[in-house]
Parts: sequence; C-alpha cells; structure tokens
Amino acid sequence: MTEKAYYYSDSLEMTTEVLRCEPDDSGHYRVILASTLFHPQGGGQPSDRGTLGGAEVVKISQEEGQVIHLLATPVPTGATTLVVDAEVRRRHTQMHSAGHLIGVAGEQFGWHATKGDHRPGAGRIVFAPGITSAEVERAALERLTRELVAADLPRVVSELAGLRNVTWGSLPAFACGGTHVLTTAQVGLVHITRVKEKKGQLSVQYEVEDH
Repeated sequence: MTEKAYYYSDSLEMTTEVLRCEPDDSGHYRVILASTLFHPQGGGQPSDRGTLGGAEVVKISQEEGQVIHLLATPVPTGATTLVVDAEVRRRHTQMHSAGHLIGVAGEQFGWHATKGDHRPGAGRIVFAPGITSAEVERAALERLTRELVAADLPRVVSELAGLRNVTWGSLPAFACGGTHVLTTAQVGLVHITRVKEKKGQLSVQYEVEDH
C-alpha cells in the first residue's frame, strides 16, 4: 500500500520509488508508488496535478485505499522524483479549508456539516439540522466564516482511532484526509454565494477569491 506522505508533509517534491507501471484501456498508464505527495480525488477535493519522473500526471485516484497515479506516458520502475503542481495544490487546499471553516460557522446556527464539494467553481457544503437549528442568513454565515479566517489560527492535525483529524486552534475537528492551509488566514477571502434550505437540509454554496 502506498504511503500517503501528504498526510504529514506539505512538501511538493520528493524522491520515491515506482513499484508498478501498467497500461490501461484509456491509453494512459497506471502507476503505483512506494510513497506519494499527490493527493487523490476524494473527500470532495479534486486530485493534484504534476509530474513523475518528468512525465505528466493526469489524475490521481484511490481504489480500495490504494493510490493510483494516471500518467500520459510510461515511467520505469525504481527511484524517481515527483513534483506536485504548486498552484493547483494551493487552490484545492484553500477551497477545502474554507469548506471546513464554513462547517464550523454553520454549527453556530445549530447545523452540522455532512458532506462537501470543494472543487473550485463548485464549492458546496451540505448541513443536517441539529436538535435546535436556526435560520441561516447568507451575510451572517459569510461574516462568521471570514472572522475565523481573520483569526489566523494554526492548523492542528491529530489521529484518533486510526482516523486523521484536522482543525485550527481549538475549533471542532473534522475527520479528513485532505490538504489544508497552515493557518486560517491563508484561506483568503471567502464568499458565500447562496444559502438554501430544502427537505430538511441546508445547502451552502461558496467561492474563495484566488490570490
């Protein structure tokens, strides 16, 4: 099983080992590494992009816990260097972290985040009601989220019962395998673009200004 080095490292470049490289039906090559910094698509976060041994990494996925790197061209087995696209990682990290902070802000109204889509241009958090849930106004939720960002709280990563948990400062933690900013201020300016309650669920759409 590939070691998920992105769980504990924010590095964007590392030396690793290609264990397998096999063609697939799409004309690409499926590569398994001993260790990887590439975050696969999952948990609402898109996959990283970058290069492996100079070859373009088209997509990273996860199958039964195994990280699969899809390449445009084959690479030989053995030692190699991978490089994660810094700009793509930064945007995905900002969006995912913003989603968590919106989840924390939503709890102030008695709602609990149940799932999220953190793709740039498609950000959305879905909430389920708590015992007492209040109406959520877009402007109020946006203000609370921006206050959390401005607090510049440090990231805290821990493990509980085999699950990786992520938060900032003393905020409530979420079990998560995604990439996240070192401090909340790195998220940038969050815009809540729509808040809609339907069939007992609250849907919040959001964007993060690119900077």
